[in-house]
Amino acid sequence: MFHTPPPFERRDDEVVSVKKSSSRAYTDVMSDAIYGAMEVNPQVVVLTAAMCEGNKLQKVRTVFPERFFDTGICEGHAVAFAAGMAKSGIRPIVDIYSTFLQRSFDQIFQEVALQNLPVTFCLDRSGVVGADGPTHHGAFDITYMRVFPNMVVMAPGDEQDVKGMLDFALEFPGPVSVRYPKTTAESVERTVEPVRLGEAEVLDWGRDGMLIAFGSLLTNCVKAAARLKKDGLDVGVINARFCKPLDRETILRAVAESGFVVTVEEGTLVGGFGSAVLETANSAGLRTDHIRRLGLPDQYVEHADRSDQLRDLGLDVDGIVRAVLAAADRGSLVGEEA
Repeated sequence: MFHTPPPFERRDDEVVSVKKSSSRAYTDVMSDAIYGAMEVNPQVVVLTAAMCEGNKLQKVRTVFPERFFDTGICEGHAVAFAAGMAKSGIRPIVDIYSTFLQRSFDQIFQEVALQNLPVTFCLDRSGVVGADGPTHHGAFDITYMRVFPNMVVMAPGDEQDVKGMLDFALEFPGPVSVRYPKTTAESVERTVEPVRLGEAEVLDWGRDGMLIAFGSLLTNCVKAAARLKKDGLDVGVINARFCKPLDRETILRAVAESGFVVTVEEGTLVGGFGSAVLETANSAGLRTDHIRRLGLPDQYVEHADRSDQLRDLGLDVDGIVRAVLAAADRGSLVGEEA
């Protein structure tokens, strides 16, 4: 099986590699935040499982060798090891790809969540990962992390959320999961609100309906809302930040007051963020037939460019516009520029 083959072009019977973008990725932003936290707090350590280069932890390994632990391809041991450290007063960060953290499901349960230990999980490669393919898509972490009591589940809406979420996690007295994708980091222009437990960030309150984004597809939601406003459809945007605990006040207000609500996540719809919204609305006795969920379907996503995958899944700007128009029972604006 091919694993993330690099893009190339054939010229005069020679294979020439295509240069990739040099823009900062979310992985770079998180690795910088981790390094900064280790500079400030000597109790912070990092554990990974043969993913030092992938998680951009080389600088951490070089500068803080006594606080960097690579367990090899043994994710379960990494989590159990981190739990022991946390129990003795250390603040461990477990930095592992979303898809491979699945291997430590039992250790997350027994060693960390059950004992309510302050382990920070940084889940790189969350969502679709392009050419890495179905073995590497981080499709399931929202679902498998939110099932555990005591676990806090977060996702940065953009680059500006990353450091604040890591700082929050390293101060929180229990386990925290922070997911982020394998893609170029983007930012939404705004005054960024501090990260507080279970609080969403309302970017704009729409007169007609609301988009609720969990994770970095927030930027696509903002672009979609801008396009829709040109057609006279006033759609607000919420940066959920937390899947667990959910911001009940903000989410329930959106469900109760809006003509439609569209949730957007880069994870499986089975038990994901949209499911959490439906569960919360149901428990509050609210109607839910006007809620539409966008995310990964109940099938494996094959190899492709990440932008093509998001387009095919209806998670690009055009797809979100289509979903909102369908929810609002309007025509189509696909193809127009924001």
